[in-house]
Amino acid sequence: MGLSACDAQAERWRKVSVLPMHIVPDSVLRERAKRVSNISPSIQKLIDDMIETMRDSHGVGLAANQVGVLQRVIVIQLPDDEEPRVFINPELIKQEGERDVEEGCLSIPGYRGLVKRSVKVKAKGLDRKGKAVRVNADELLAQALEHEIDHLNGTLYIDRLVDRTKLWKEEAEEAPQNQEEREETPVEAQYTG
Repeated sequence: MGLSACDAQAERWRKVSVLPMHIVPDSVLRERAKRVSNISPSIQKLIDDMIETMRDSHGVGLAANQVGVLQRVIVIQLPDDEEPRVFINPELIKQEGERDVEEGCLSIPGYRGLVKRSVKVKAKGLDRKGKAVRVNADELLAQALEHEIDHLNGTLYIDRLVDRTKLWKEEAEEAPQNQEEREETPVEAQYTG
């Protein structure tokens, strides 16, 4: 007797794992991930594990190479999202404007930096069922897509710093403290993925 779709989802979640996070200077973070050619049960398991790992780490997004898997898979869940977004083989197809935003990264714990990101992006990829998806994004979602797709290309946010003085330890005195500096990096633009 087969499992219903609901039972199959419940079975998958019972087997979800929190995966170990790869931290700089791990070389896997500098490698380009490979395209997913088949959305197999192992890719579905990877997606579930990545979602659990992202949530456990209190991140907004996660790329597969951050957990040591060189496949083009990212997951993103913004604070107001009920469900995570899954993108397989994501690509940025259009980027508009430029802005300075504050970012952190689960693979570079304890640090934040001021980076250049697009104001708006258009991205495409596949969802976890293999259906083609396109998304027009701005604000935090645009930032998350750029950050996570950068990961898949072996690029870290520290490669995009406005300048080297714009990286600080989270608990350090050097973090932007005055109102003028904080206005440059509004709360909704602060990203950790």
